[in-house]
Amino acid sequence: MKRDRQTEILKLIHENEIETQEELVEKLKEKGFDVTQATVSRDIRELKLMKVAGDSGRQRYALLQNQTPGTAGRYVRVLREACQSIEPAGNLIVVKTAPGMAMAAAAAMDELDWNEVVGSIAGDNTIFCAVRSTDQAPIVAERLGNIIRQKEE
Repeated sequence: MKRDRQTEILKLIHENEIETQEELVEKLKEKGFDVTQATVSRDIRELKLMKVAGDSGRQRYALLQNQTPGTAGRYVRVLREACQSIEPAGNLIVVKTAPGMAMAAAAAMDELDWNEVVGSIAGDNTIFCAVRSTDQAPIVAERLGNIIRQKEE
């Protein structure tokens, strides 16, 4: 059931510009899946879906895993577009993003696979990124800031 549902999610986001979890829930229900928003949220995390700019200009879910060597550049672009501020707070880094972009930015941060980072939690426009120690948090925040401020190549 889960595999069928996740396969359908991938098909739906490929064929449609789905912007919200609620839209995805409705499309899945139209296809005969009895799902909740919480289930879809878990599926989105497991599938490593991110929000990207669609052809129409609105945000949409897309699959960004198992990419070619150019993947790192895409993650950097997501971070540059989404992140508005970075602030260390103890062993956390608080990242403010554009509305609706925190999940995409957190997924991009996770894909950087930095050893100092334990994990992150994203809301709508805020990310809490847990770092192994309070000494490492300012260093990681600075490194993230440097990535965001880099000039486009």
